[in-house]
Amino acid sequence: QVQLVESGGGSVQAGGSLRLSCAISGRRFSNDDRGWYRQAPGKEREFVARVSWTDGTTYYADSLKGRFTISRDNAKNTVYLRMDSLKPDDTAVYYCYLTIVDTGNRYWGQGTQVTVSS
Repeated sequence: QVQLVESGGGSVQAGGSLRLSCAISGRRFSNDDRGWYRQAPGKEREFVARVSWTDGTTYYADSLKGRFTISRDNAKNTVYLRMDSLKPDDTAVYYCYLTIVDTGNRYWGQGTQVTVSS
């Protein structure tokens, strides 16, 4: 059973930073993509960033490049999202996900709220 548990969300003032964590159980050393989406109130869920678990290649939403950094810790089976220079528009629920590349099956975490005040 694949499970993803996010942590690290909270409230921060504009210009501040947060680091989100996503601890994954049920899959290790696998051909997966792991990453983050977010959903702001009244908006559709949007892609933030992802990392290939096999070779560490990273991908970002164009609008977030330079401010957000995704990383992984293979030993802890955890993926992180470092968010810098946060803006009120970054306020959203952030969801961790895992996609099994071979099957396309996707699993989601429960989400963690990030609130950025001006």
